[in-house]
Amino acid sequence: MNINKALVKGYQDKPLKVLVKAPVSALTGVSEADAKNLQQAFGIKTIGDMANNKFFRWASAIAVLAEVEE
Repeated sequence: MNINKALVKGYQDKPLKVLVKAPVSALTGVSEADAKNLQQAFGIKTIGDMANNKFFRWASAIAVLAEVEE
């Protein structure tokens, strides 16, 4: 799986087990200022924290379910 487009250069080609512990600023488009705001607002420091944040999970679930809602 090639996810390099989702990552800044220093984190491309790293194993997923390393990436889950990487700072959110390792994601393309997430600046250091964005990372600071995420930490202050939600306590998010790592990519794993972001993936497991209840608010992000709720939003993702709502978006997926909206696609199949009748």
